[in-house]
Amino acid sequence: MAKSSSRGTRTRKKKADEVPKEMVPVYIMGKRYFVPAASTIMGALEYAGYQIKRGAGCREGFCGACATVYRTPKSYKIQYGLACQTVVEPDMYLAQLPFFPALKKVYDIEKLKPSTEVLSAIYPEINRCVACNTCTKACPQELEVMDYIQAAIRGDIEKVAHLSFDCIMCGLCAARCPAEIVHYNVGILARRLYGKYLAKLGEYLPARLKEIEEGKFDEEMKEIMSLSREKLEKRYYERDLDFQIT
Repeated sequence: MAKSSSRGTRTRKKKADEVPKEMVPVYIMGKRYFVPAASTIMGALEYAGYQIKRGAGCREGFCGACATVYRTPKSYKIQYGLACQTVVEPDMYLAQLPFFPALKKVYDIEKLKPSTEVLSAIYPEINRCVACNTCTKACPQELEVMDYIQAAIRGDIEKVAHLSFDCIMCGLCAARCPAEIVHYNVGILARRLYGKYLAKLGEYLPARLKEIEEGKFDEEMKEIMSLSREKLEKRYYERDLDFQIT
């Protein structure tokens, strides 16, 4: 009986569950993939071969198009975030949200008045709020969503406008609300009412609007529109500002 020789090059058998260096396993649509450890959820989806045709916009966390839910292995809770900002974790389960219809009332802002009843009249479902705070917990912008809905119930248009100002309308609050409130539509109505009727006009606004109507900036806009992306970025970062960002 011939014996097998132990001489020659030794090889190592790779285990099926061995994790490549600087890669982490994630589950996308139930299938396991290895992706770079520092990837965002959006980057992981594309690295795994998924072509994102919808659910992606600015890729910078400002448009709200990439609302995502996920779970981690150590928690039974569903987590929320934007796919372009949230970094993957080992064994994370990922699922992007499809578009879902949300109640949006039709109104003529010119015919509305900034009364304490106007928000409840157009969106009466805000009165069903049970103050569970699920909307606030779901918000990737960390806005006090429940607080501005409570302000809307009281008819405090200014407070709703201020608290909802940074809303990117991703829809995660509405997706989780047991009272079926579409918070971001309430917020944008309040901001429209506040901007039209309650906010003080800037000192230079009327003069600047007149200059725009007279075409003062038309040539400058044509020049800007003709610039390449590289030159436009250079122009943007070299612009003079009358305030400092700290």
